[in-house]
Amino acid sequence: MEDLSIDCVIFGFTDELKVLLVKHAEGISKDKWALPGGWITYNESLDEAAHRILYLLTGVDQLFLEQLKAFGDVNRFPEKRVVTVAYYTLIKDTDYQLHAGFTASDAKWFSLDEIAEMPYDHHEILKYALDQLKWKVKQEPIGFNLLPEKFTLLQLQNLYESILQLKLDKPNFRRKMLGMKLLIDCEEKQSNVSHRAAKLYRFNEEVYTSLKDHKFVLDW
Repeated sequence: MEDLSIDCVIFGFTDELKVLLVKHAEGISKDKWALPGGWITYNESLDEAAHRILYLLTGVDQLFLEQLKAFGDVNRFPEKRVVTVAYYTLIKDTDYQLHAGFTASDAKWFSLDEIAEMPYDHHEILKYALDQLKWKVKQEPIGFNLLPEKFTLLQLQNLYESILQLKLDKPNFRRKMLGMKLLIDCEEKQSNVSHRAAKLYRFNEEVYTSLKDHKFVLDW
């Protein structure tokens, strides 16, 4: 008989892309860092289980979690057959206070290059979630809730580069973003900076919403 579990890939962004991991306090993966996950109970839906497990392990709540897919390799769990349903989301990590609990002894944000080893097939799940995030960022605007209300084009480019994991051509990126009419020039510049002050922009909320509702493709 198969058991059913949930695993959550929570991407966070402030200055770089990070992933939320928990340290197992018990079981066969004790003291290992892993994606937040746990068992589904008989009296809850998949979505309810994902939110409950994430909150109990990390203290993070009230997120929009998008279902990725089921991972059911026969040997993904060492002791028995377990199928897991993965969820993911992207949030501004500084907006949330972490409080490890339940079967986790710690909860922490990791940059992608800090993640060395995780149990089961969590590296595969993370890679799949990152690939989905990269695809999504090309299909709809990202950043409304991740950047300050007023931001520079360099900050916006850093967000996209962090997600896509590649270096973008600066003139080409700026031309495309400005050409989409997505940004409004605030007609002001940065203050109290040690470098040359850059122009500040904000999102055009009406255009932002329209672009989210009508898919497009950004080719970098």
